[in-house]
Amino acid sequence: MITRKVSVLGSTGSVGTSTLDLMDQAEAAGSGAFQVEVLTGGNNIARLAEQARRWRPKLAVTADPSRLSELREALAGTDVEIAAGPEAIVEAATRPVDWVMASIVGSAGLRSAWAAAGTGATLALANKESLVCCGPALIERVKRSGGKLIPVDSEHSAIFQVFPAESPEQVSKLVLTASGGPFRTLPREAMGRITPEQAVAHPNWSMGAKISVDSATMANKGLELIEAAYLFAMSGERIDVVVHPESIIHSLVEYVDGSTLAQMGPPDMKTPIACALAWPDRMAWPAPRLDLAALGRLTFEAPDMARFPALKLAREALAAGGAAPIVFNAANEVAALAFLDRRLGFLNIAAVVADTLERATISGVSSGSDDACDAALAVDAAARRIANDIIASLAIAA
Repeated sequence: MITRKVSVLGSTGSVGTSTLDLMDQAEAAGSGAFQVEVLTGGNNIARLAEQARRWRPKLAVTADPSRLSELREALAGTDVEIAAGPEAIVEAATRPVDWVMASIVGSAGLRSAWAAAGTGATLALANKESLVCCGPALIERVKRSGGKLIPVDSEHSAIFQVFPAESPEQVSKLVLTASGGPFRTLPREAMGRITPEQAVAHPNWSMGAKISVDSATMANKGLELIEAAYLFAMSGERIDVVVHPESIIHSLVEYVDGSTLAQMGPPDMKTPIACALAWPDRMAWPAPRLDLAALGRLTFEAPDMARFPALKLAREALAAGGAAPIVFNAANEVAALAFLDRRLGFLNIAAVVADTLERATISGVSSGSDDACDAALAVDAAARRIANDIIASLAIAA
């Protein structure tokens, strides 16, 4: 039986909710027993309170200080400690546990992931921005603390499961798979009319709104390309992306002898979460099973760089090095949220990213320094200002 003392940062989001659901299912199956130390959430106070009443953590935190009294009232009569605000979330991330799920979306999750990385716990990382913004420093911080970093993105989890960590020289190439999102076959002339509702309707995965937009633009695959380069110490030239609409093969590792190993499974985020939660063991839960005969066939195609320029921009940012990946991430987040707010057209998301990369000062962020998180956040803030200015100018021009 897997036993863990855990914290879930971002428990009310898609990955956080899936994590707690998985823990419930594993306990029901008799394969896991979990003690929850911390739950943190955003504005969904009702969900956070419901989770806290089920799991009885020592601490429940909302990111919004104005909702503190609401959370306190919702948890009246329990012995759960209540706190609110970004600093409270960072403090919560330092609580001693065996395993931390870092799933706060966007740059808001960077400080808490950085804090958790210094505790010696196993860090299950579902926050892309932490790796993109200060990946080498974060990885080094986990190592120095005696912890372990396990990626939760389905693609990186797939590579993690078949990558020879003790002999990386045996690997010649990594291949990330991409669903292609909901607009893979849409004519480019129609893409300018895409609405937020269409963009968040992913054909295979159940995800949050911003991540769904990133999938629709393939910016998410660009971020994952950068993450893979850091996680597995692999140059961008040795990482390929292939569109695989069925989302059954989650990524592949090609070896120097010509062998290629792939991790496969139905598209369900609980599978990579279960891998991270039980590692190095495996944990039984009522997982969906793969039926290859029912699938019939699996298809693959090269990504269309003209249709999805964000992927090309991410490669260029990785090749440029320094702070370019941070700028790419910040500009993309600002542009994606502006699209969701109907302040920016779908095709202009990548245009804003490209313009921001041209205008921003791309200086290095030391990979080994303890202040790498603060340095990355400073670059992030500057890039966001530039991206917001560009979006404002587009609105004036319109």
